[in-house]
Amino acid sequence: MIELSKAEFAVLDALWLNYPATASQIIARLSDDTHWHEKTIKTLLGRLVKKDALTFEKDGRQYIYTPCIARADYTLKESENFIQRLFSGRIAPLVSGFAKSERLSQQDIDELKKVIDDWEKQQK
Repeated sequence: MIELSKAEFAVLDALWLNYPATASQIIARLSDDTHWHEKTIKTLLGRLVKKDALTFEKDGRQYIYTPCIARADYTLKESENFIQRLFSGRIAPLVSGFAKSERLSQQDIDELKKVIDDWEKQQK
């Protein structure tokens, strides 16, 4: 699994919104939220290419970037790593902690019930 810094993730997340995209398009997407200099974003794009998280094609003077990993795949792996590190791979303590702190909305509870119901149906 590719390890990303917060800044690298922000750049990749901006690309996942709509790709392929030029460096200029990615810079524009990030400019309001980050206030990073253009060179900083280009450096981060270069790092992501070296980590094989992005690929690029050169079109004249522009670089066109495409992610090498899907957002859903990255999110799943990061979630699994997080749960393994903090909860020894068990999901129940994580959900229980949120429930005890009253951070689960009714919508969250309904979605969790549906996920469990769907999983139980698949196991039969």
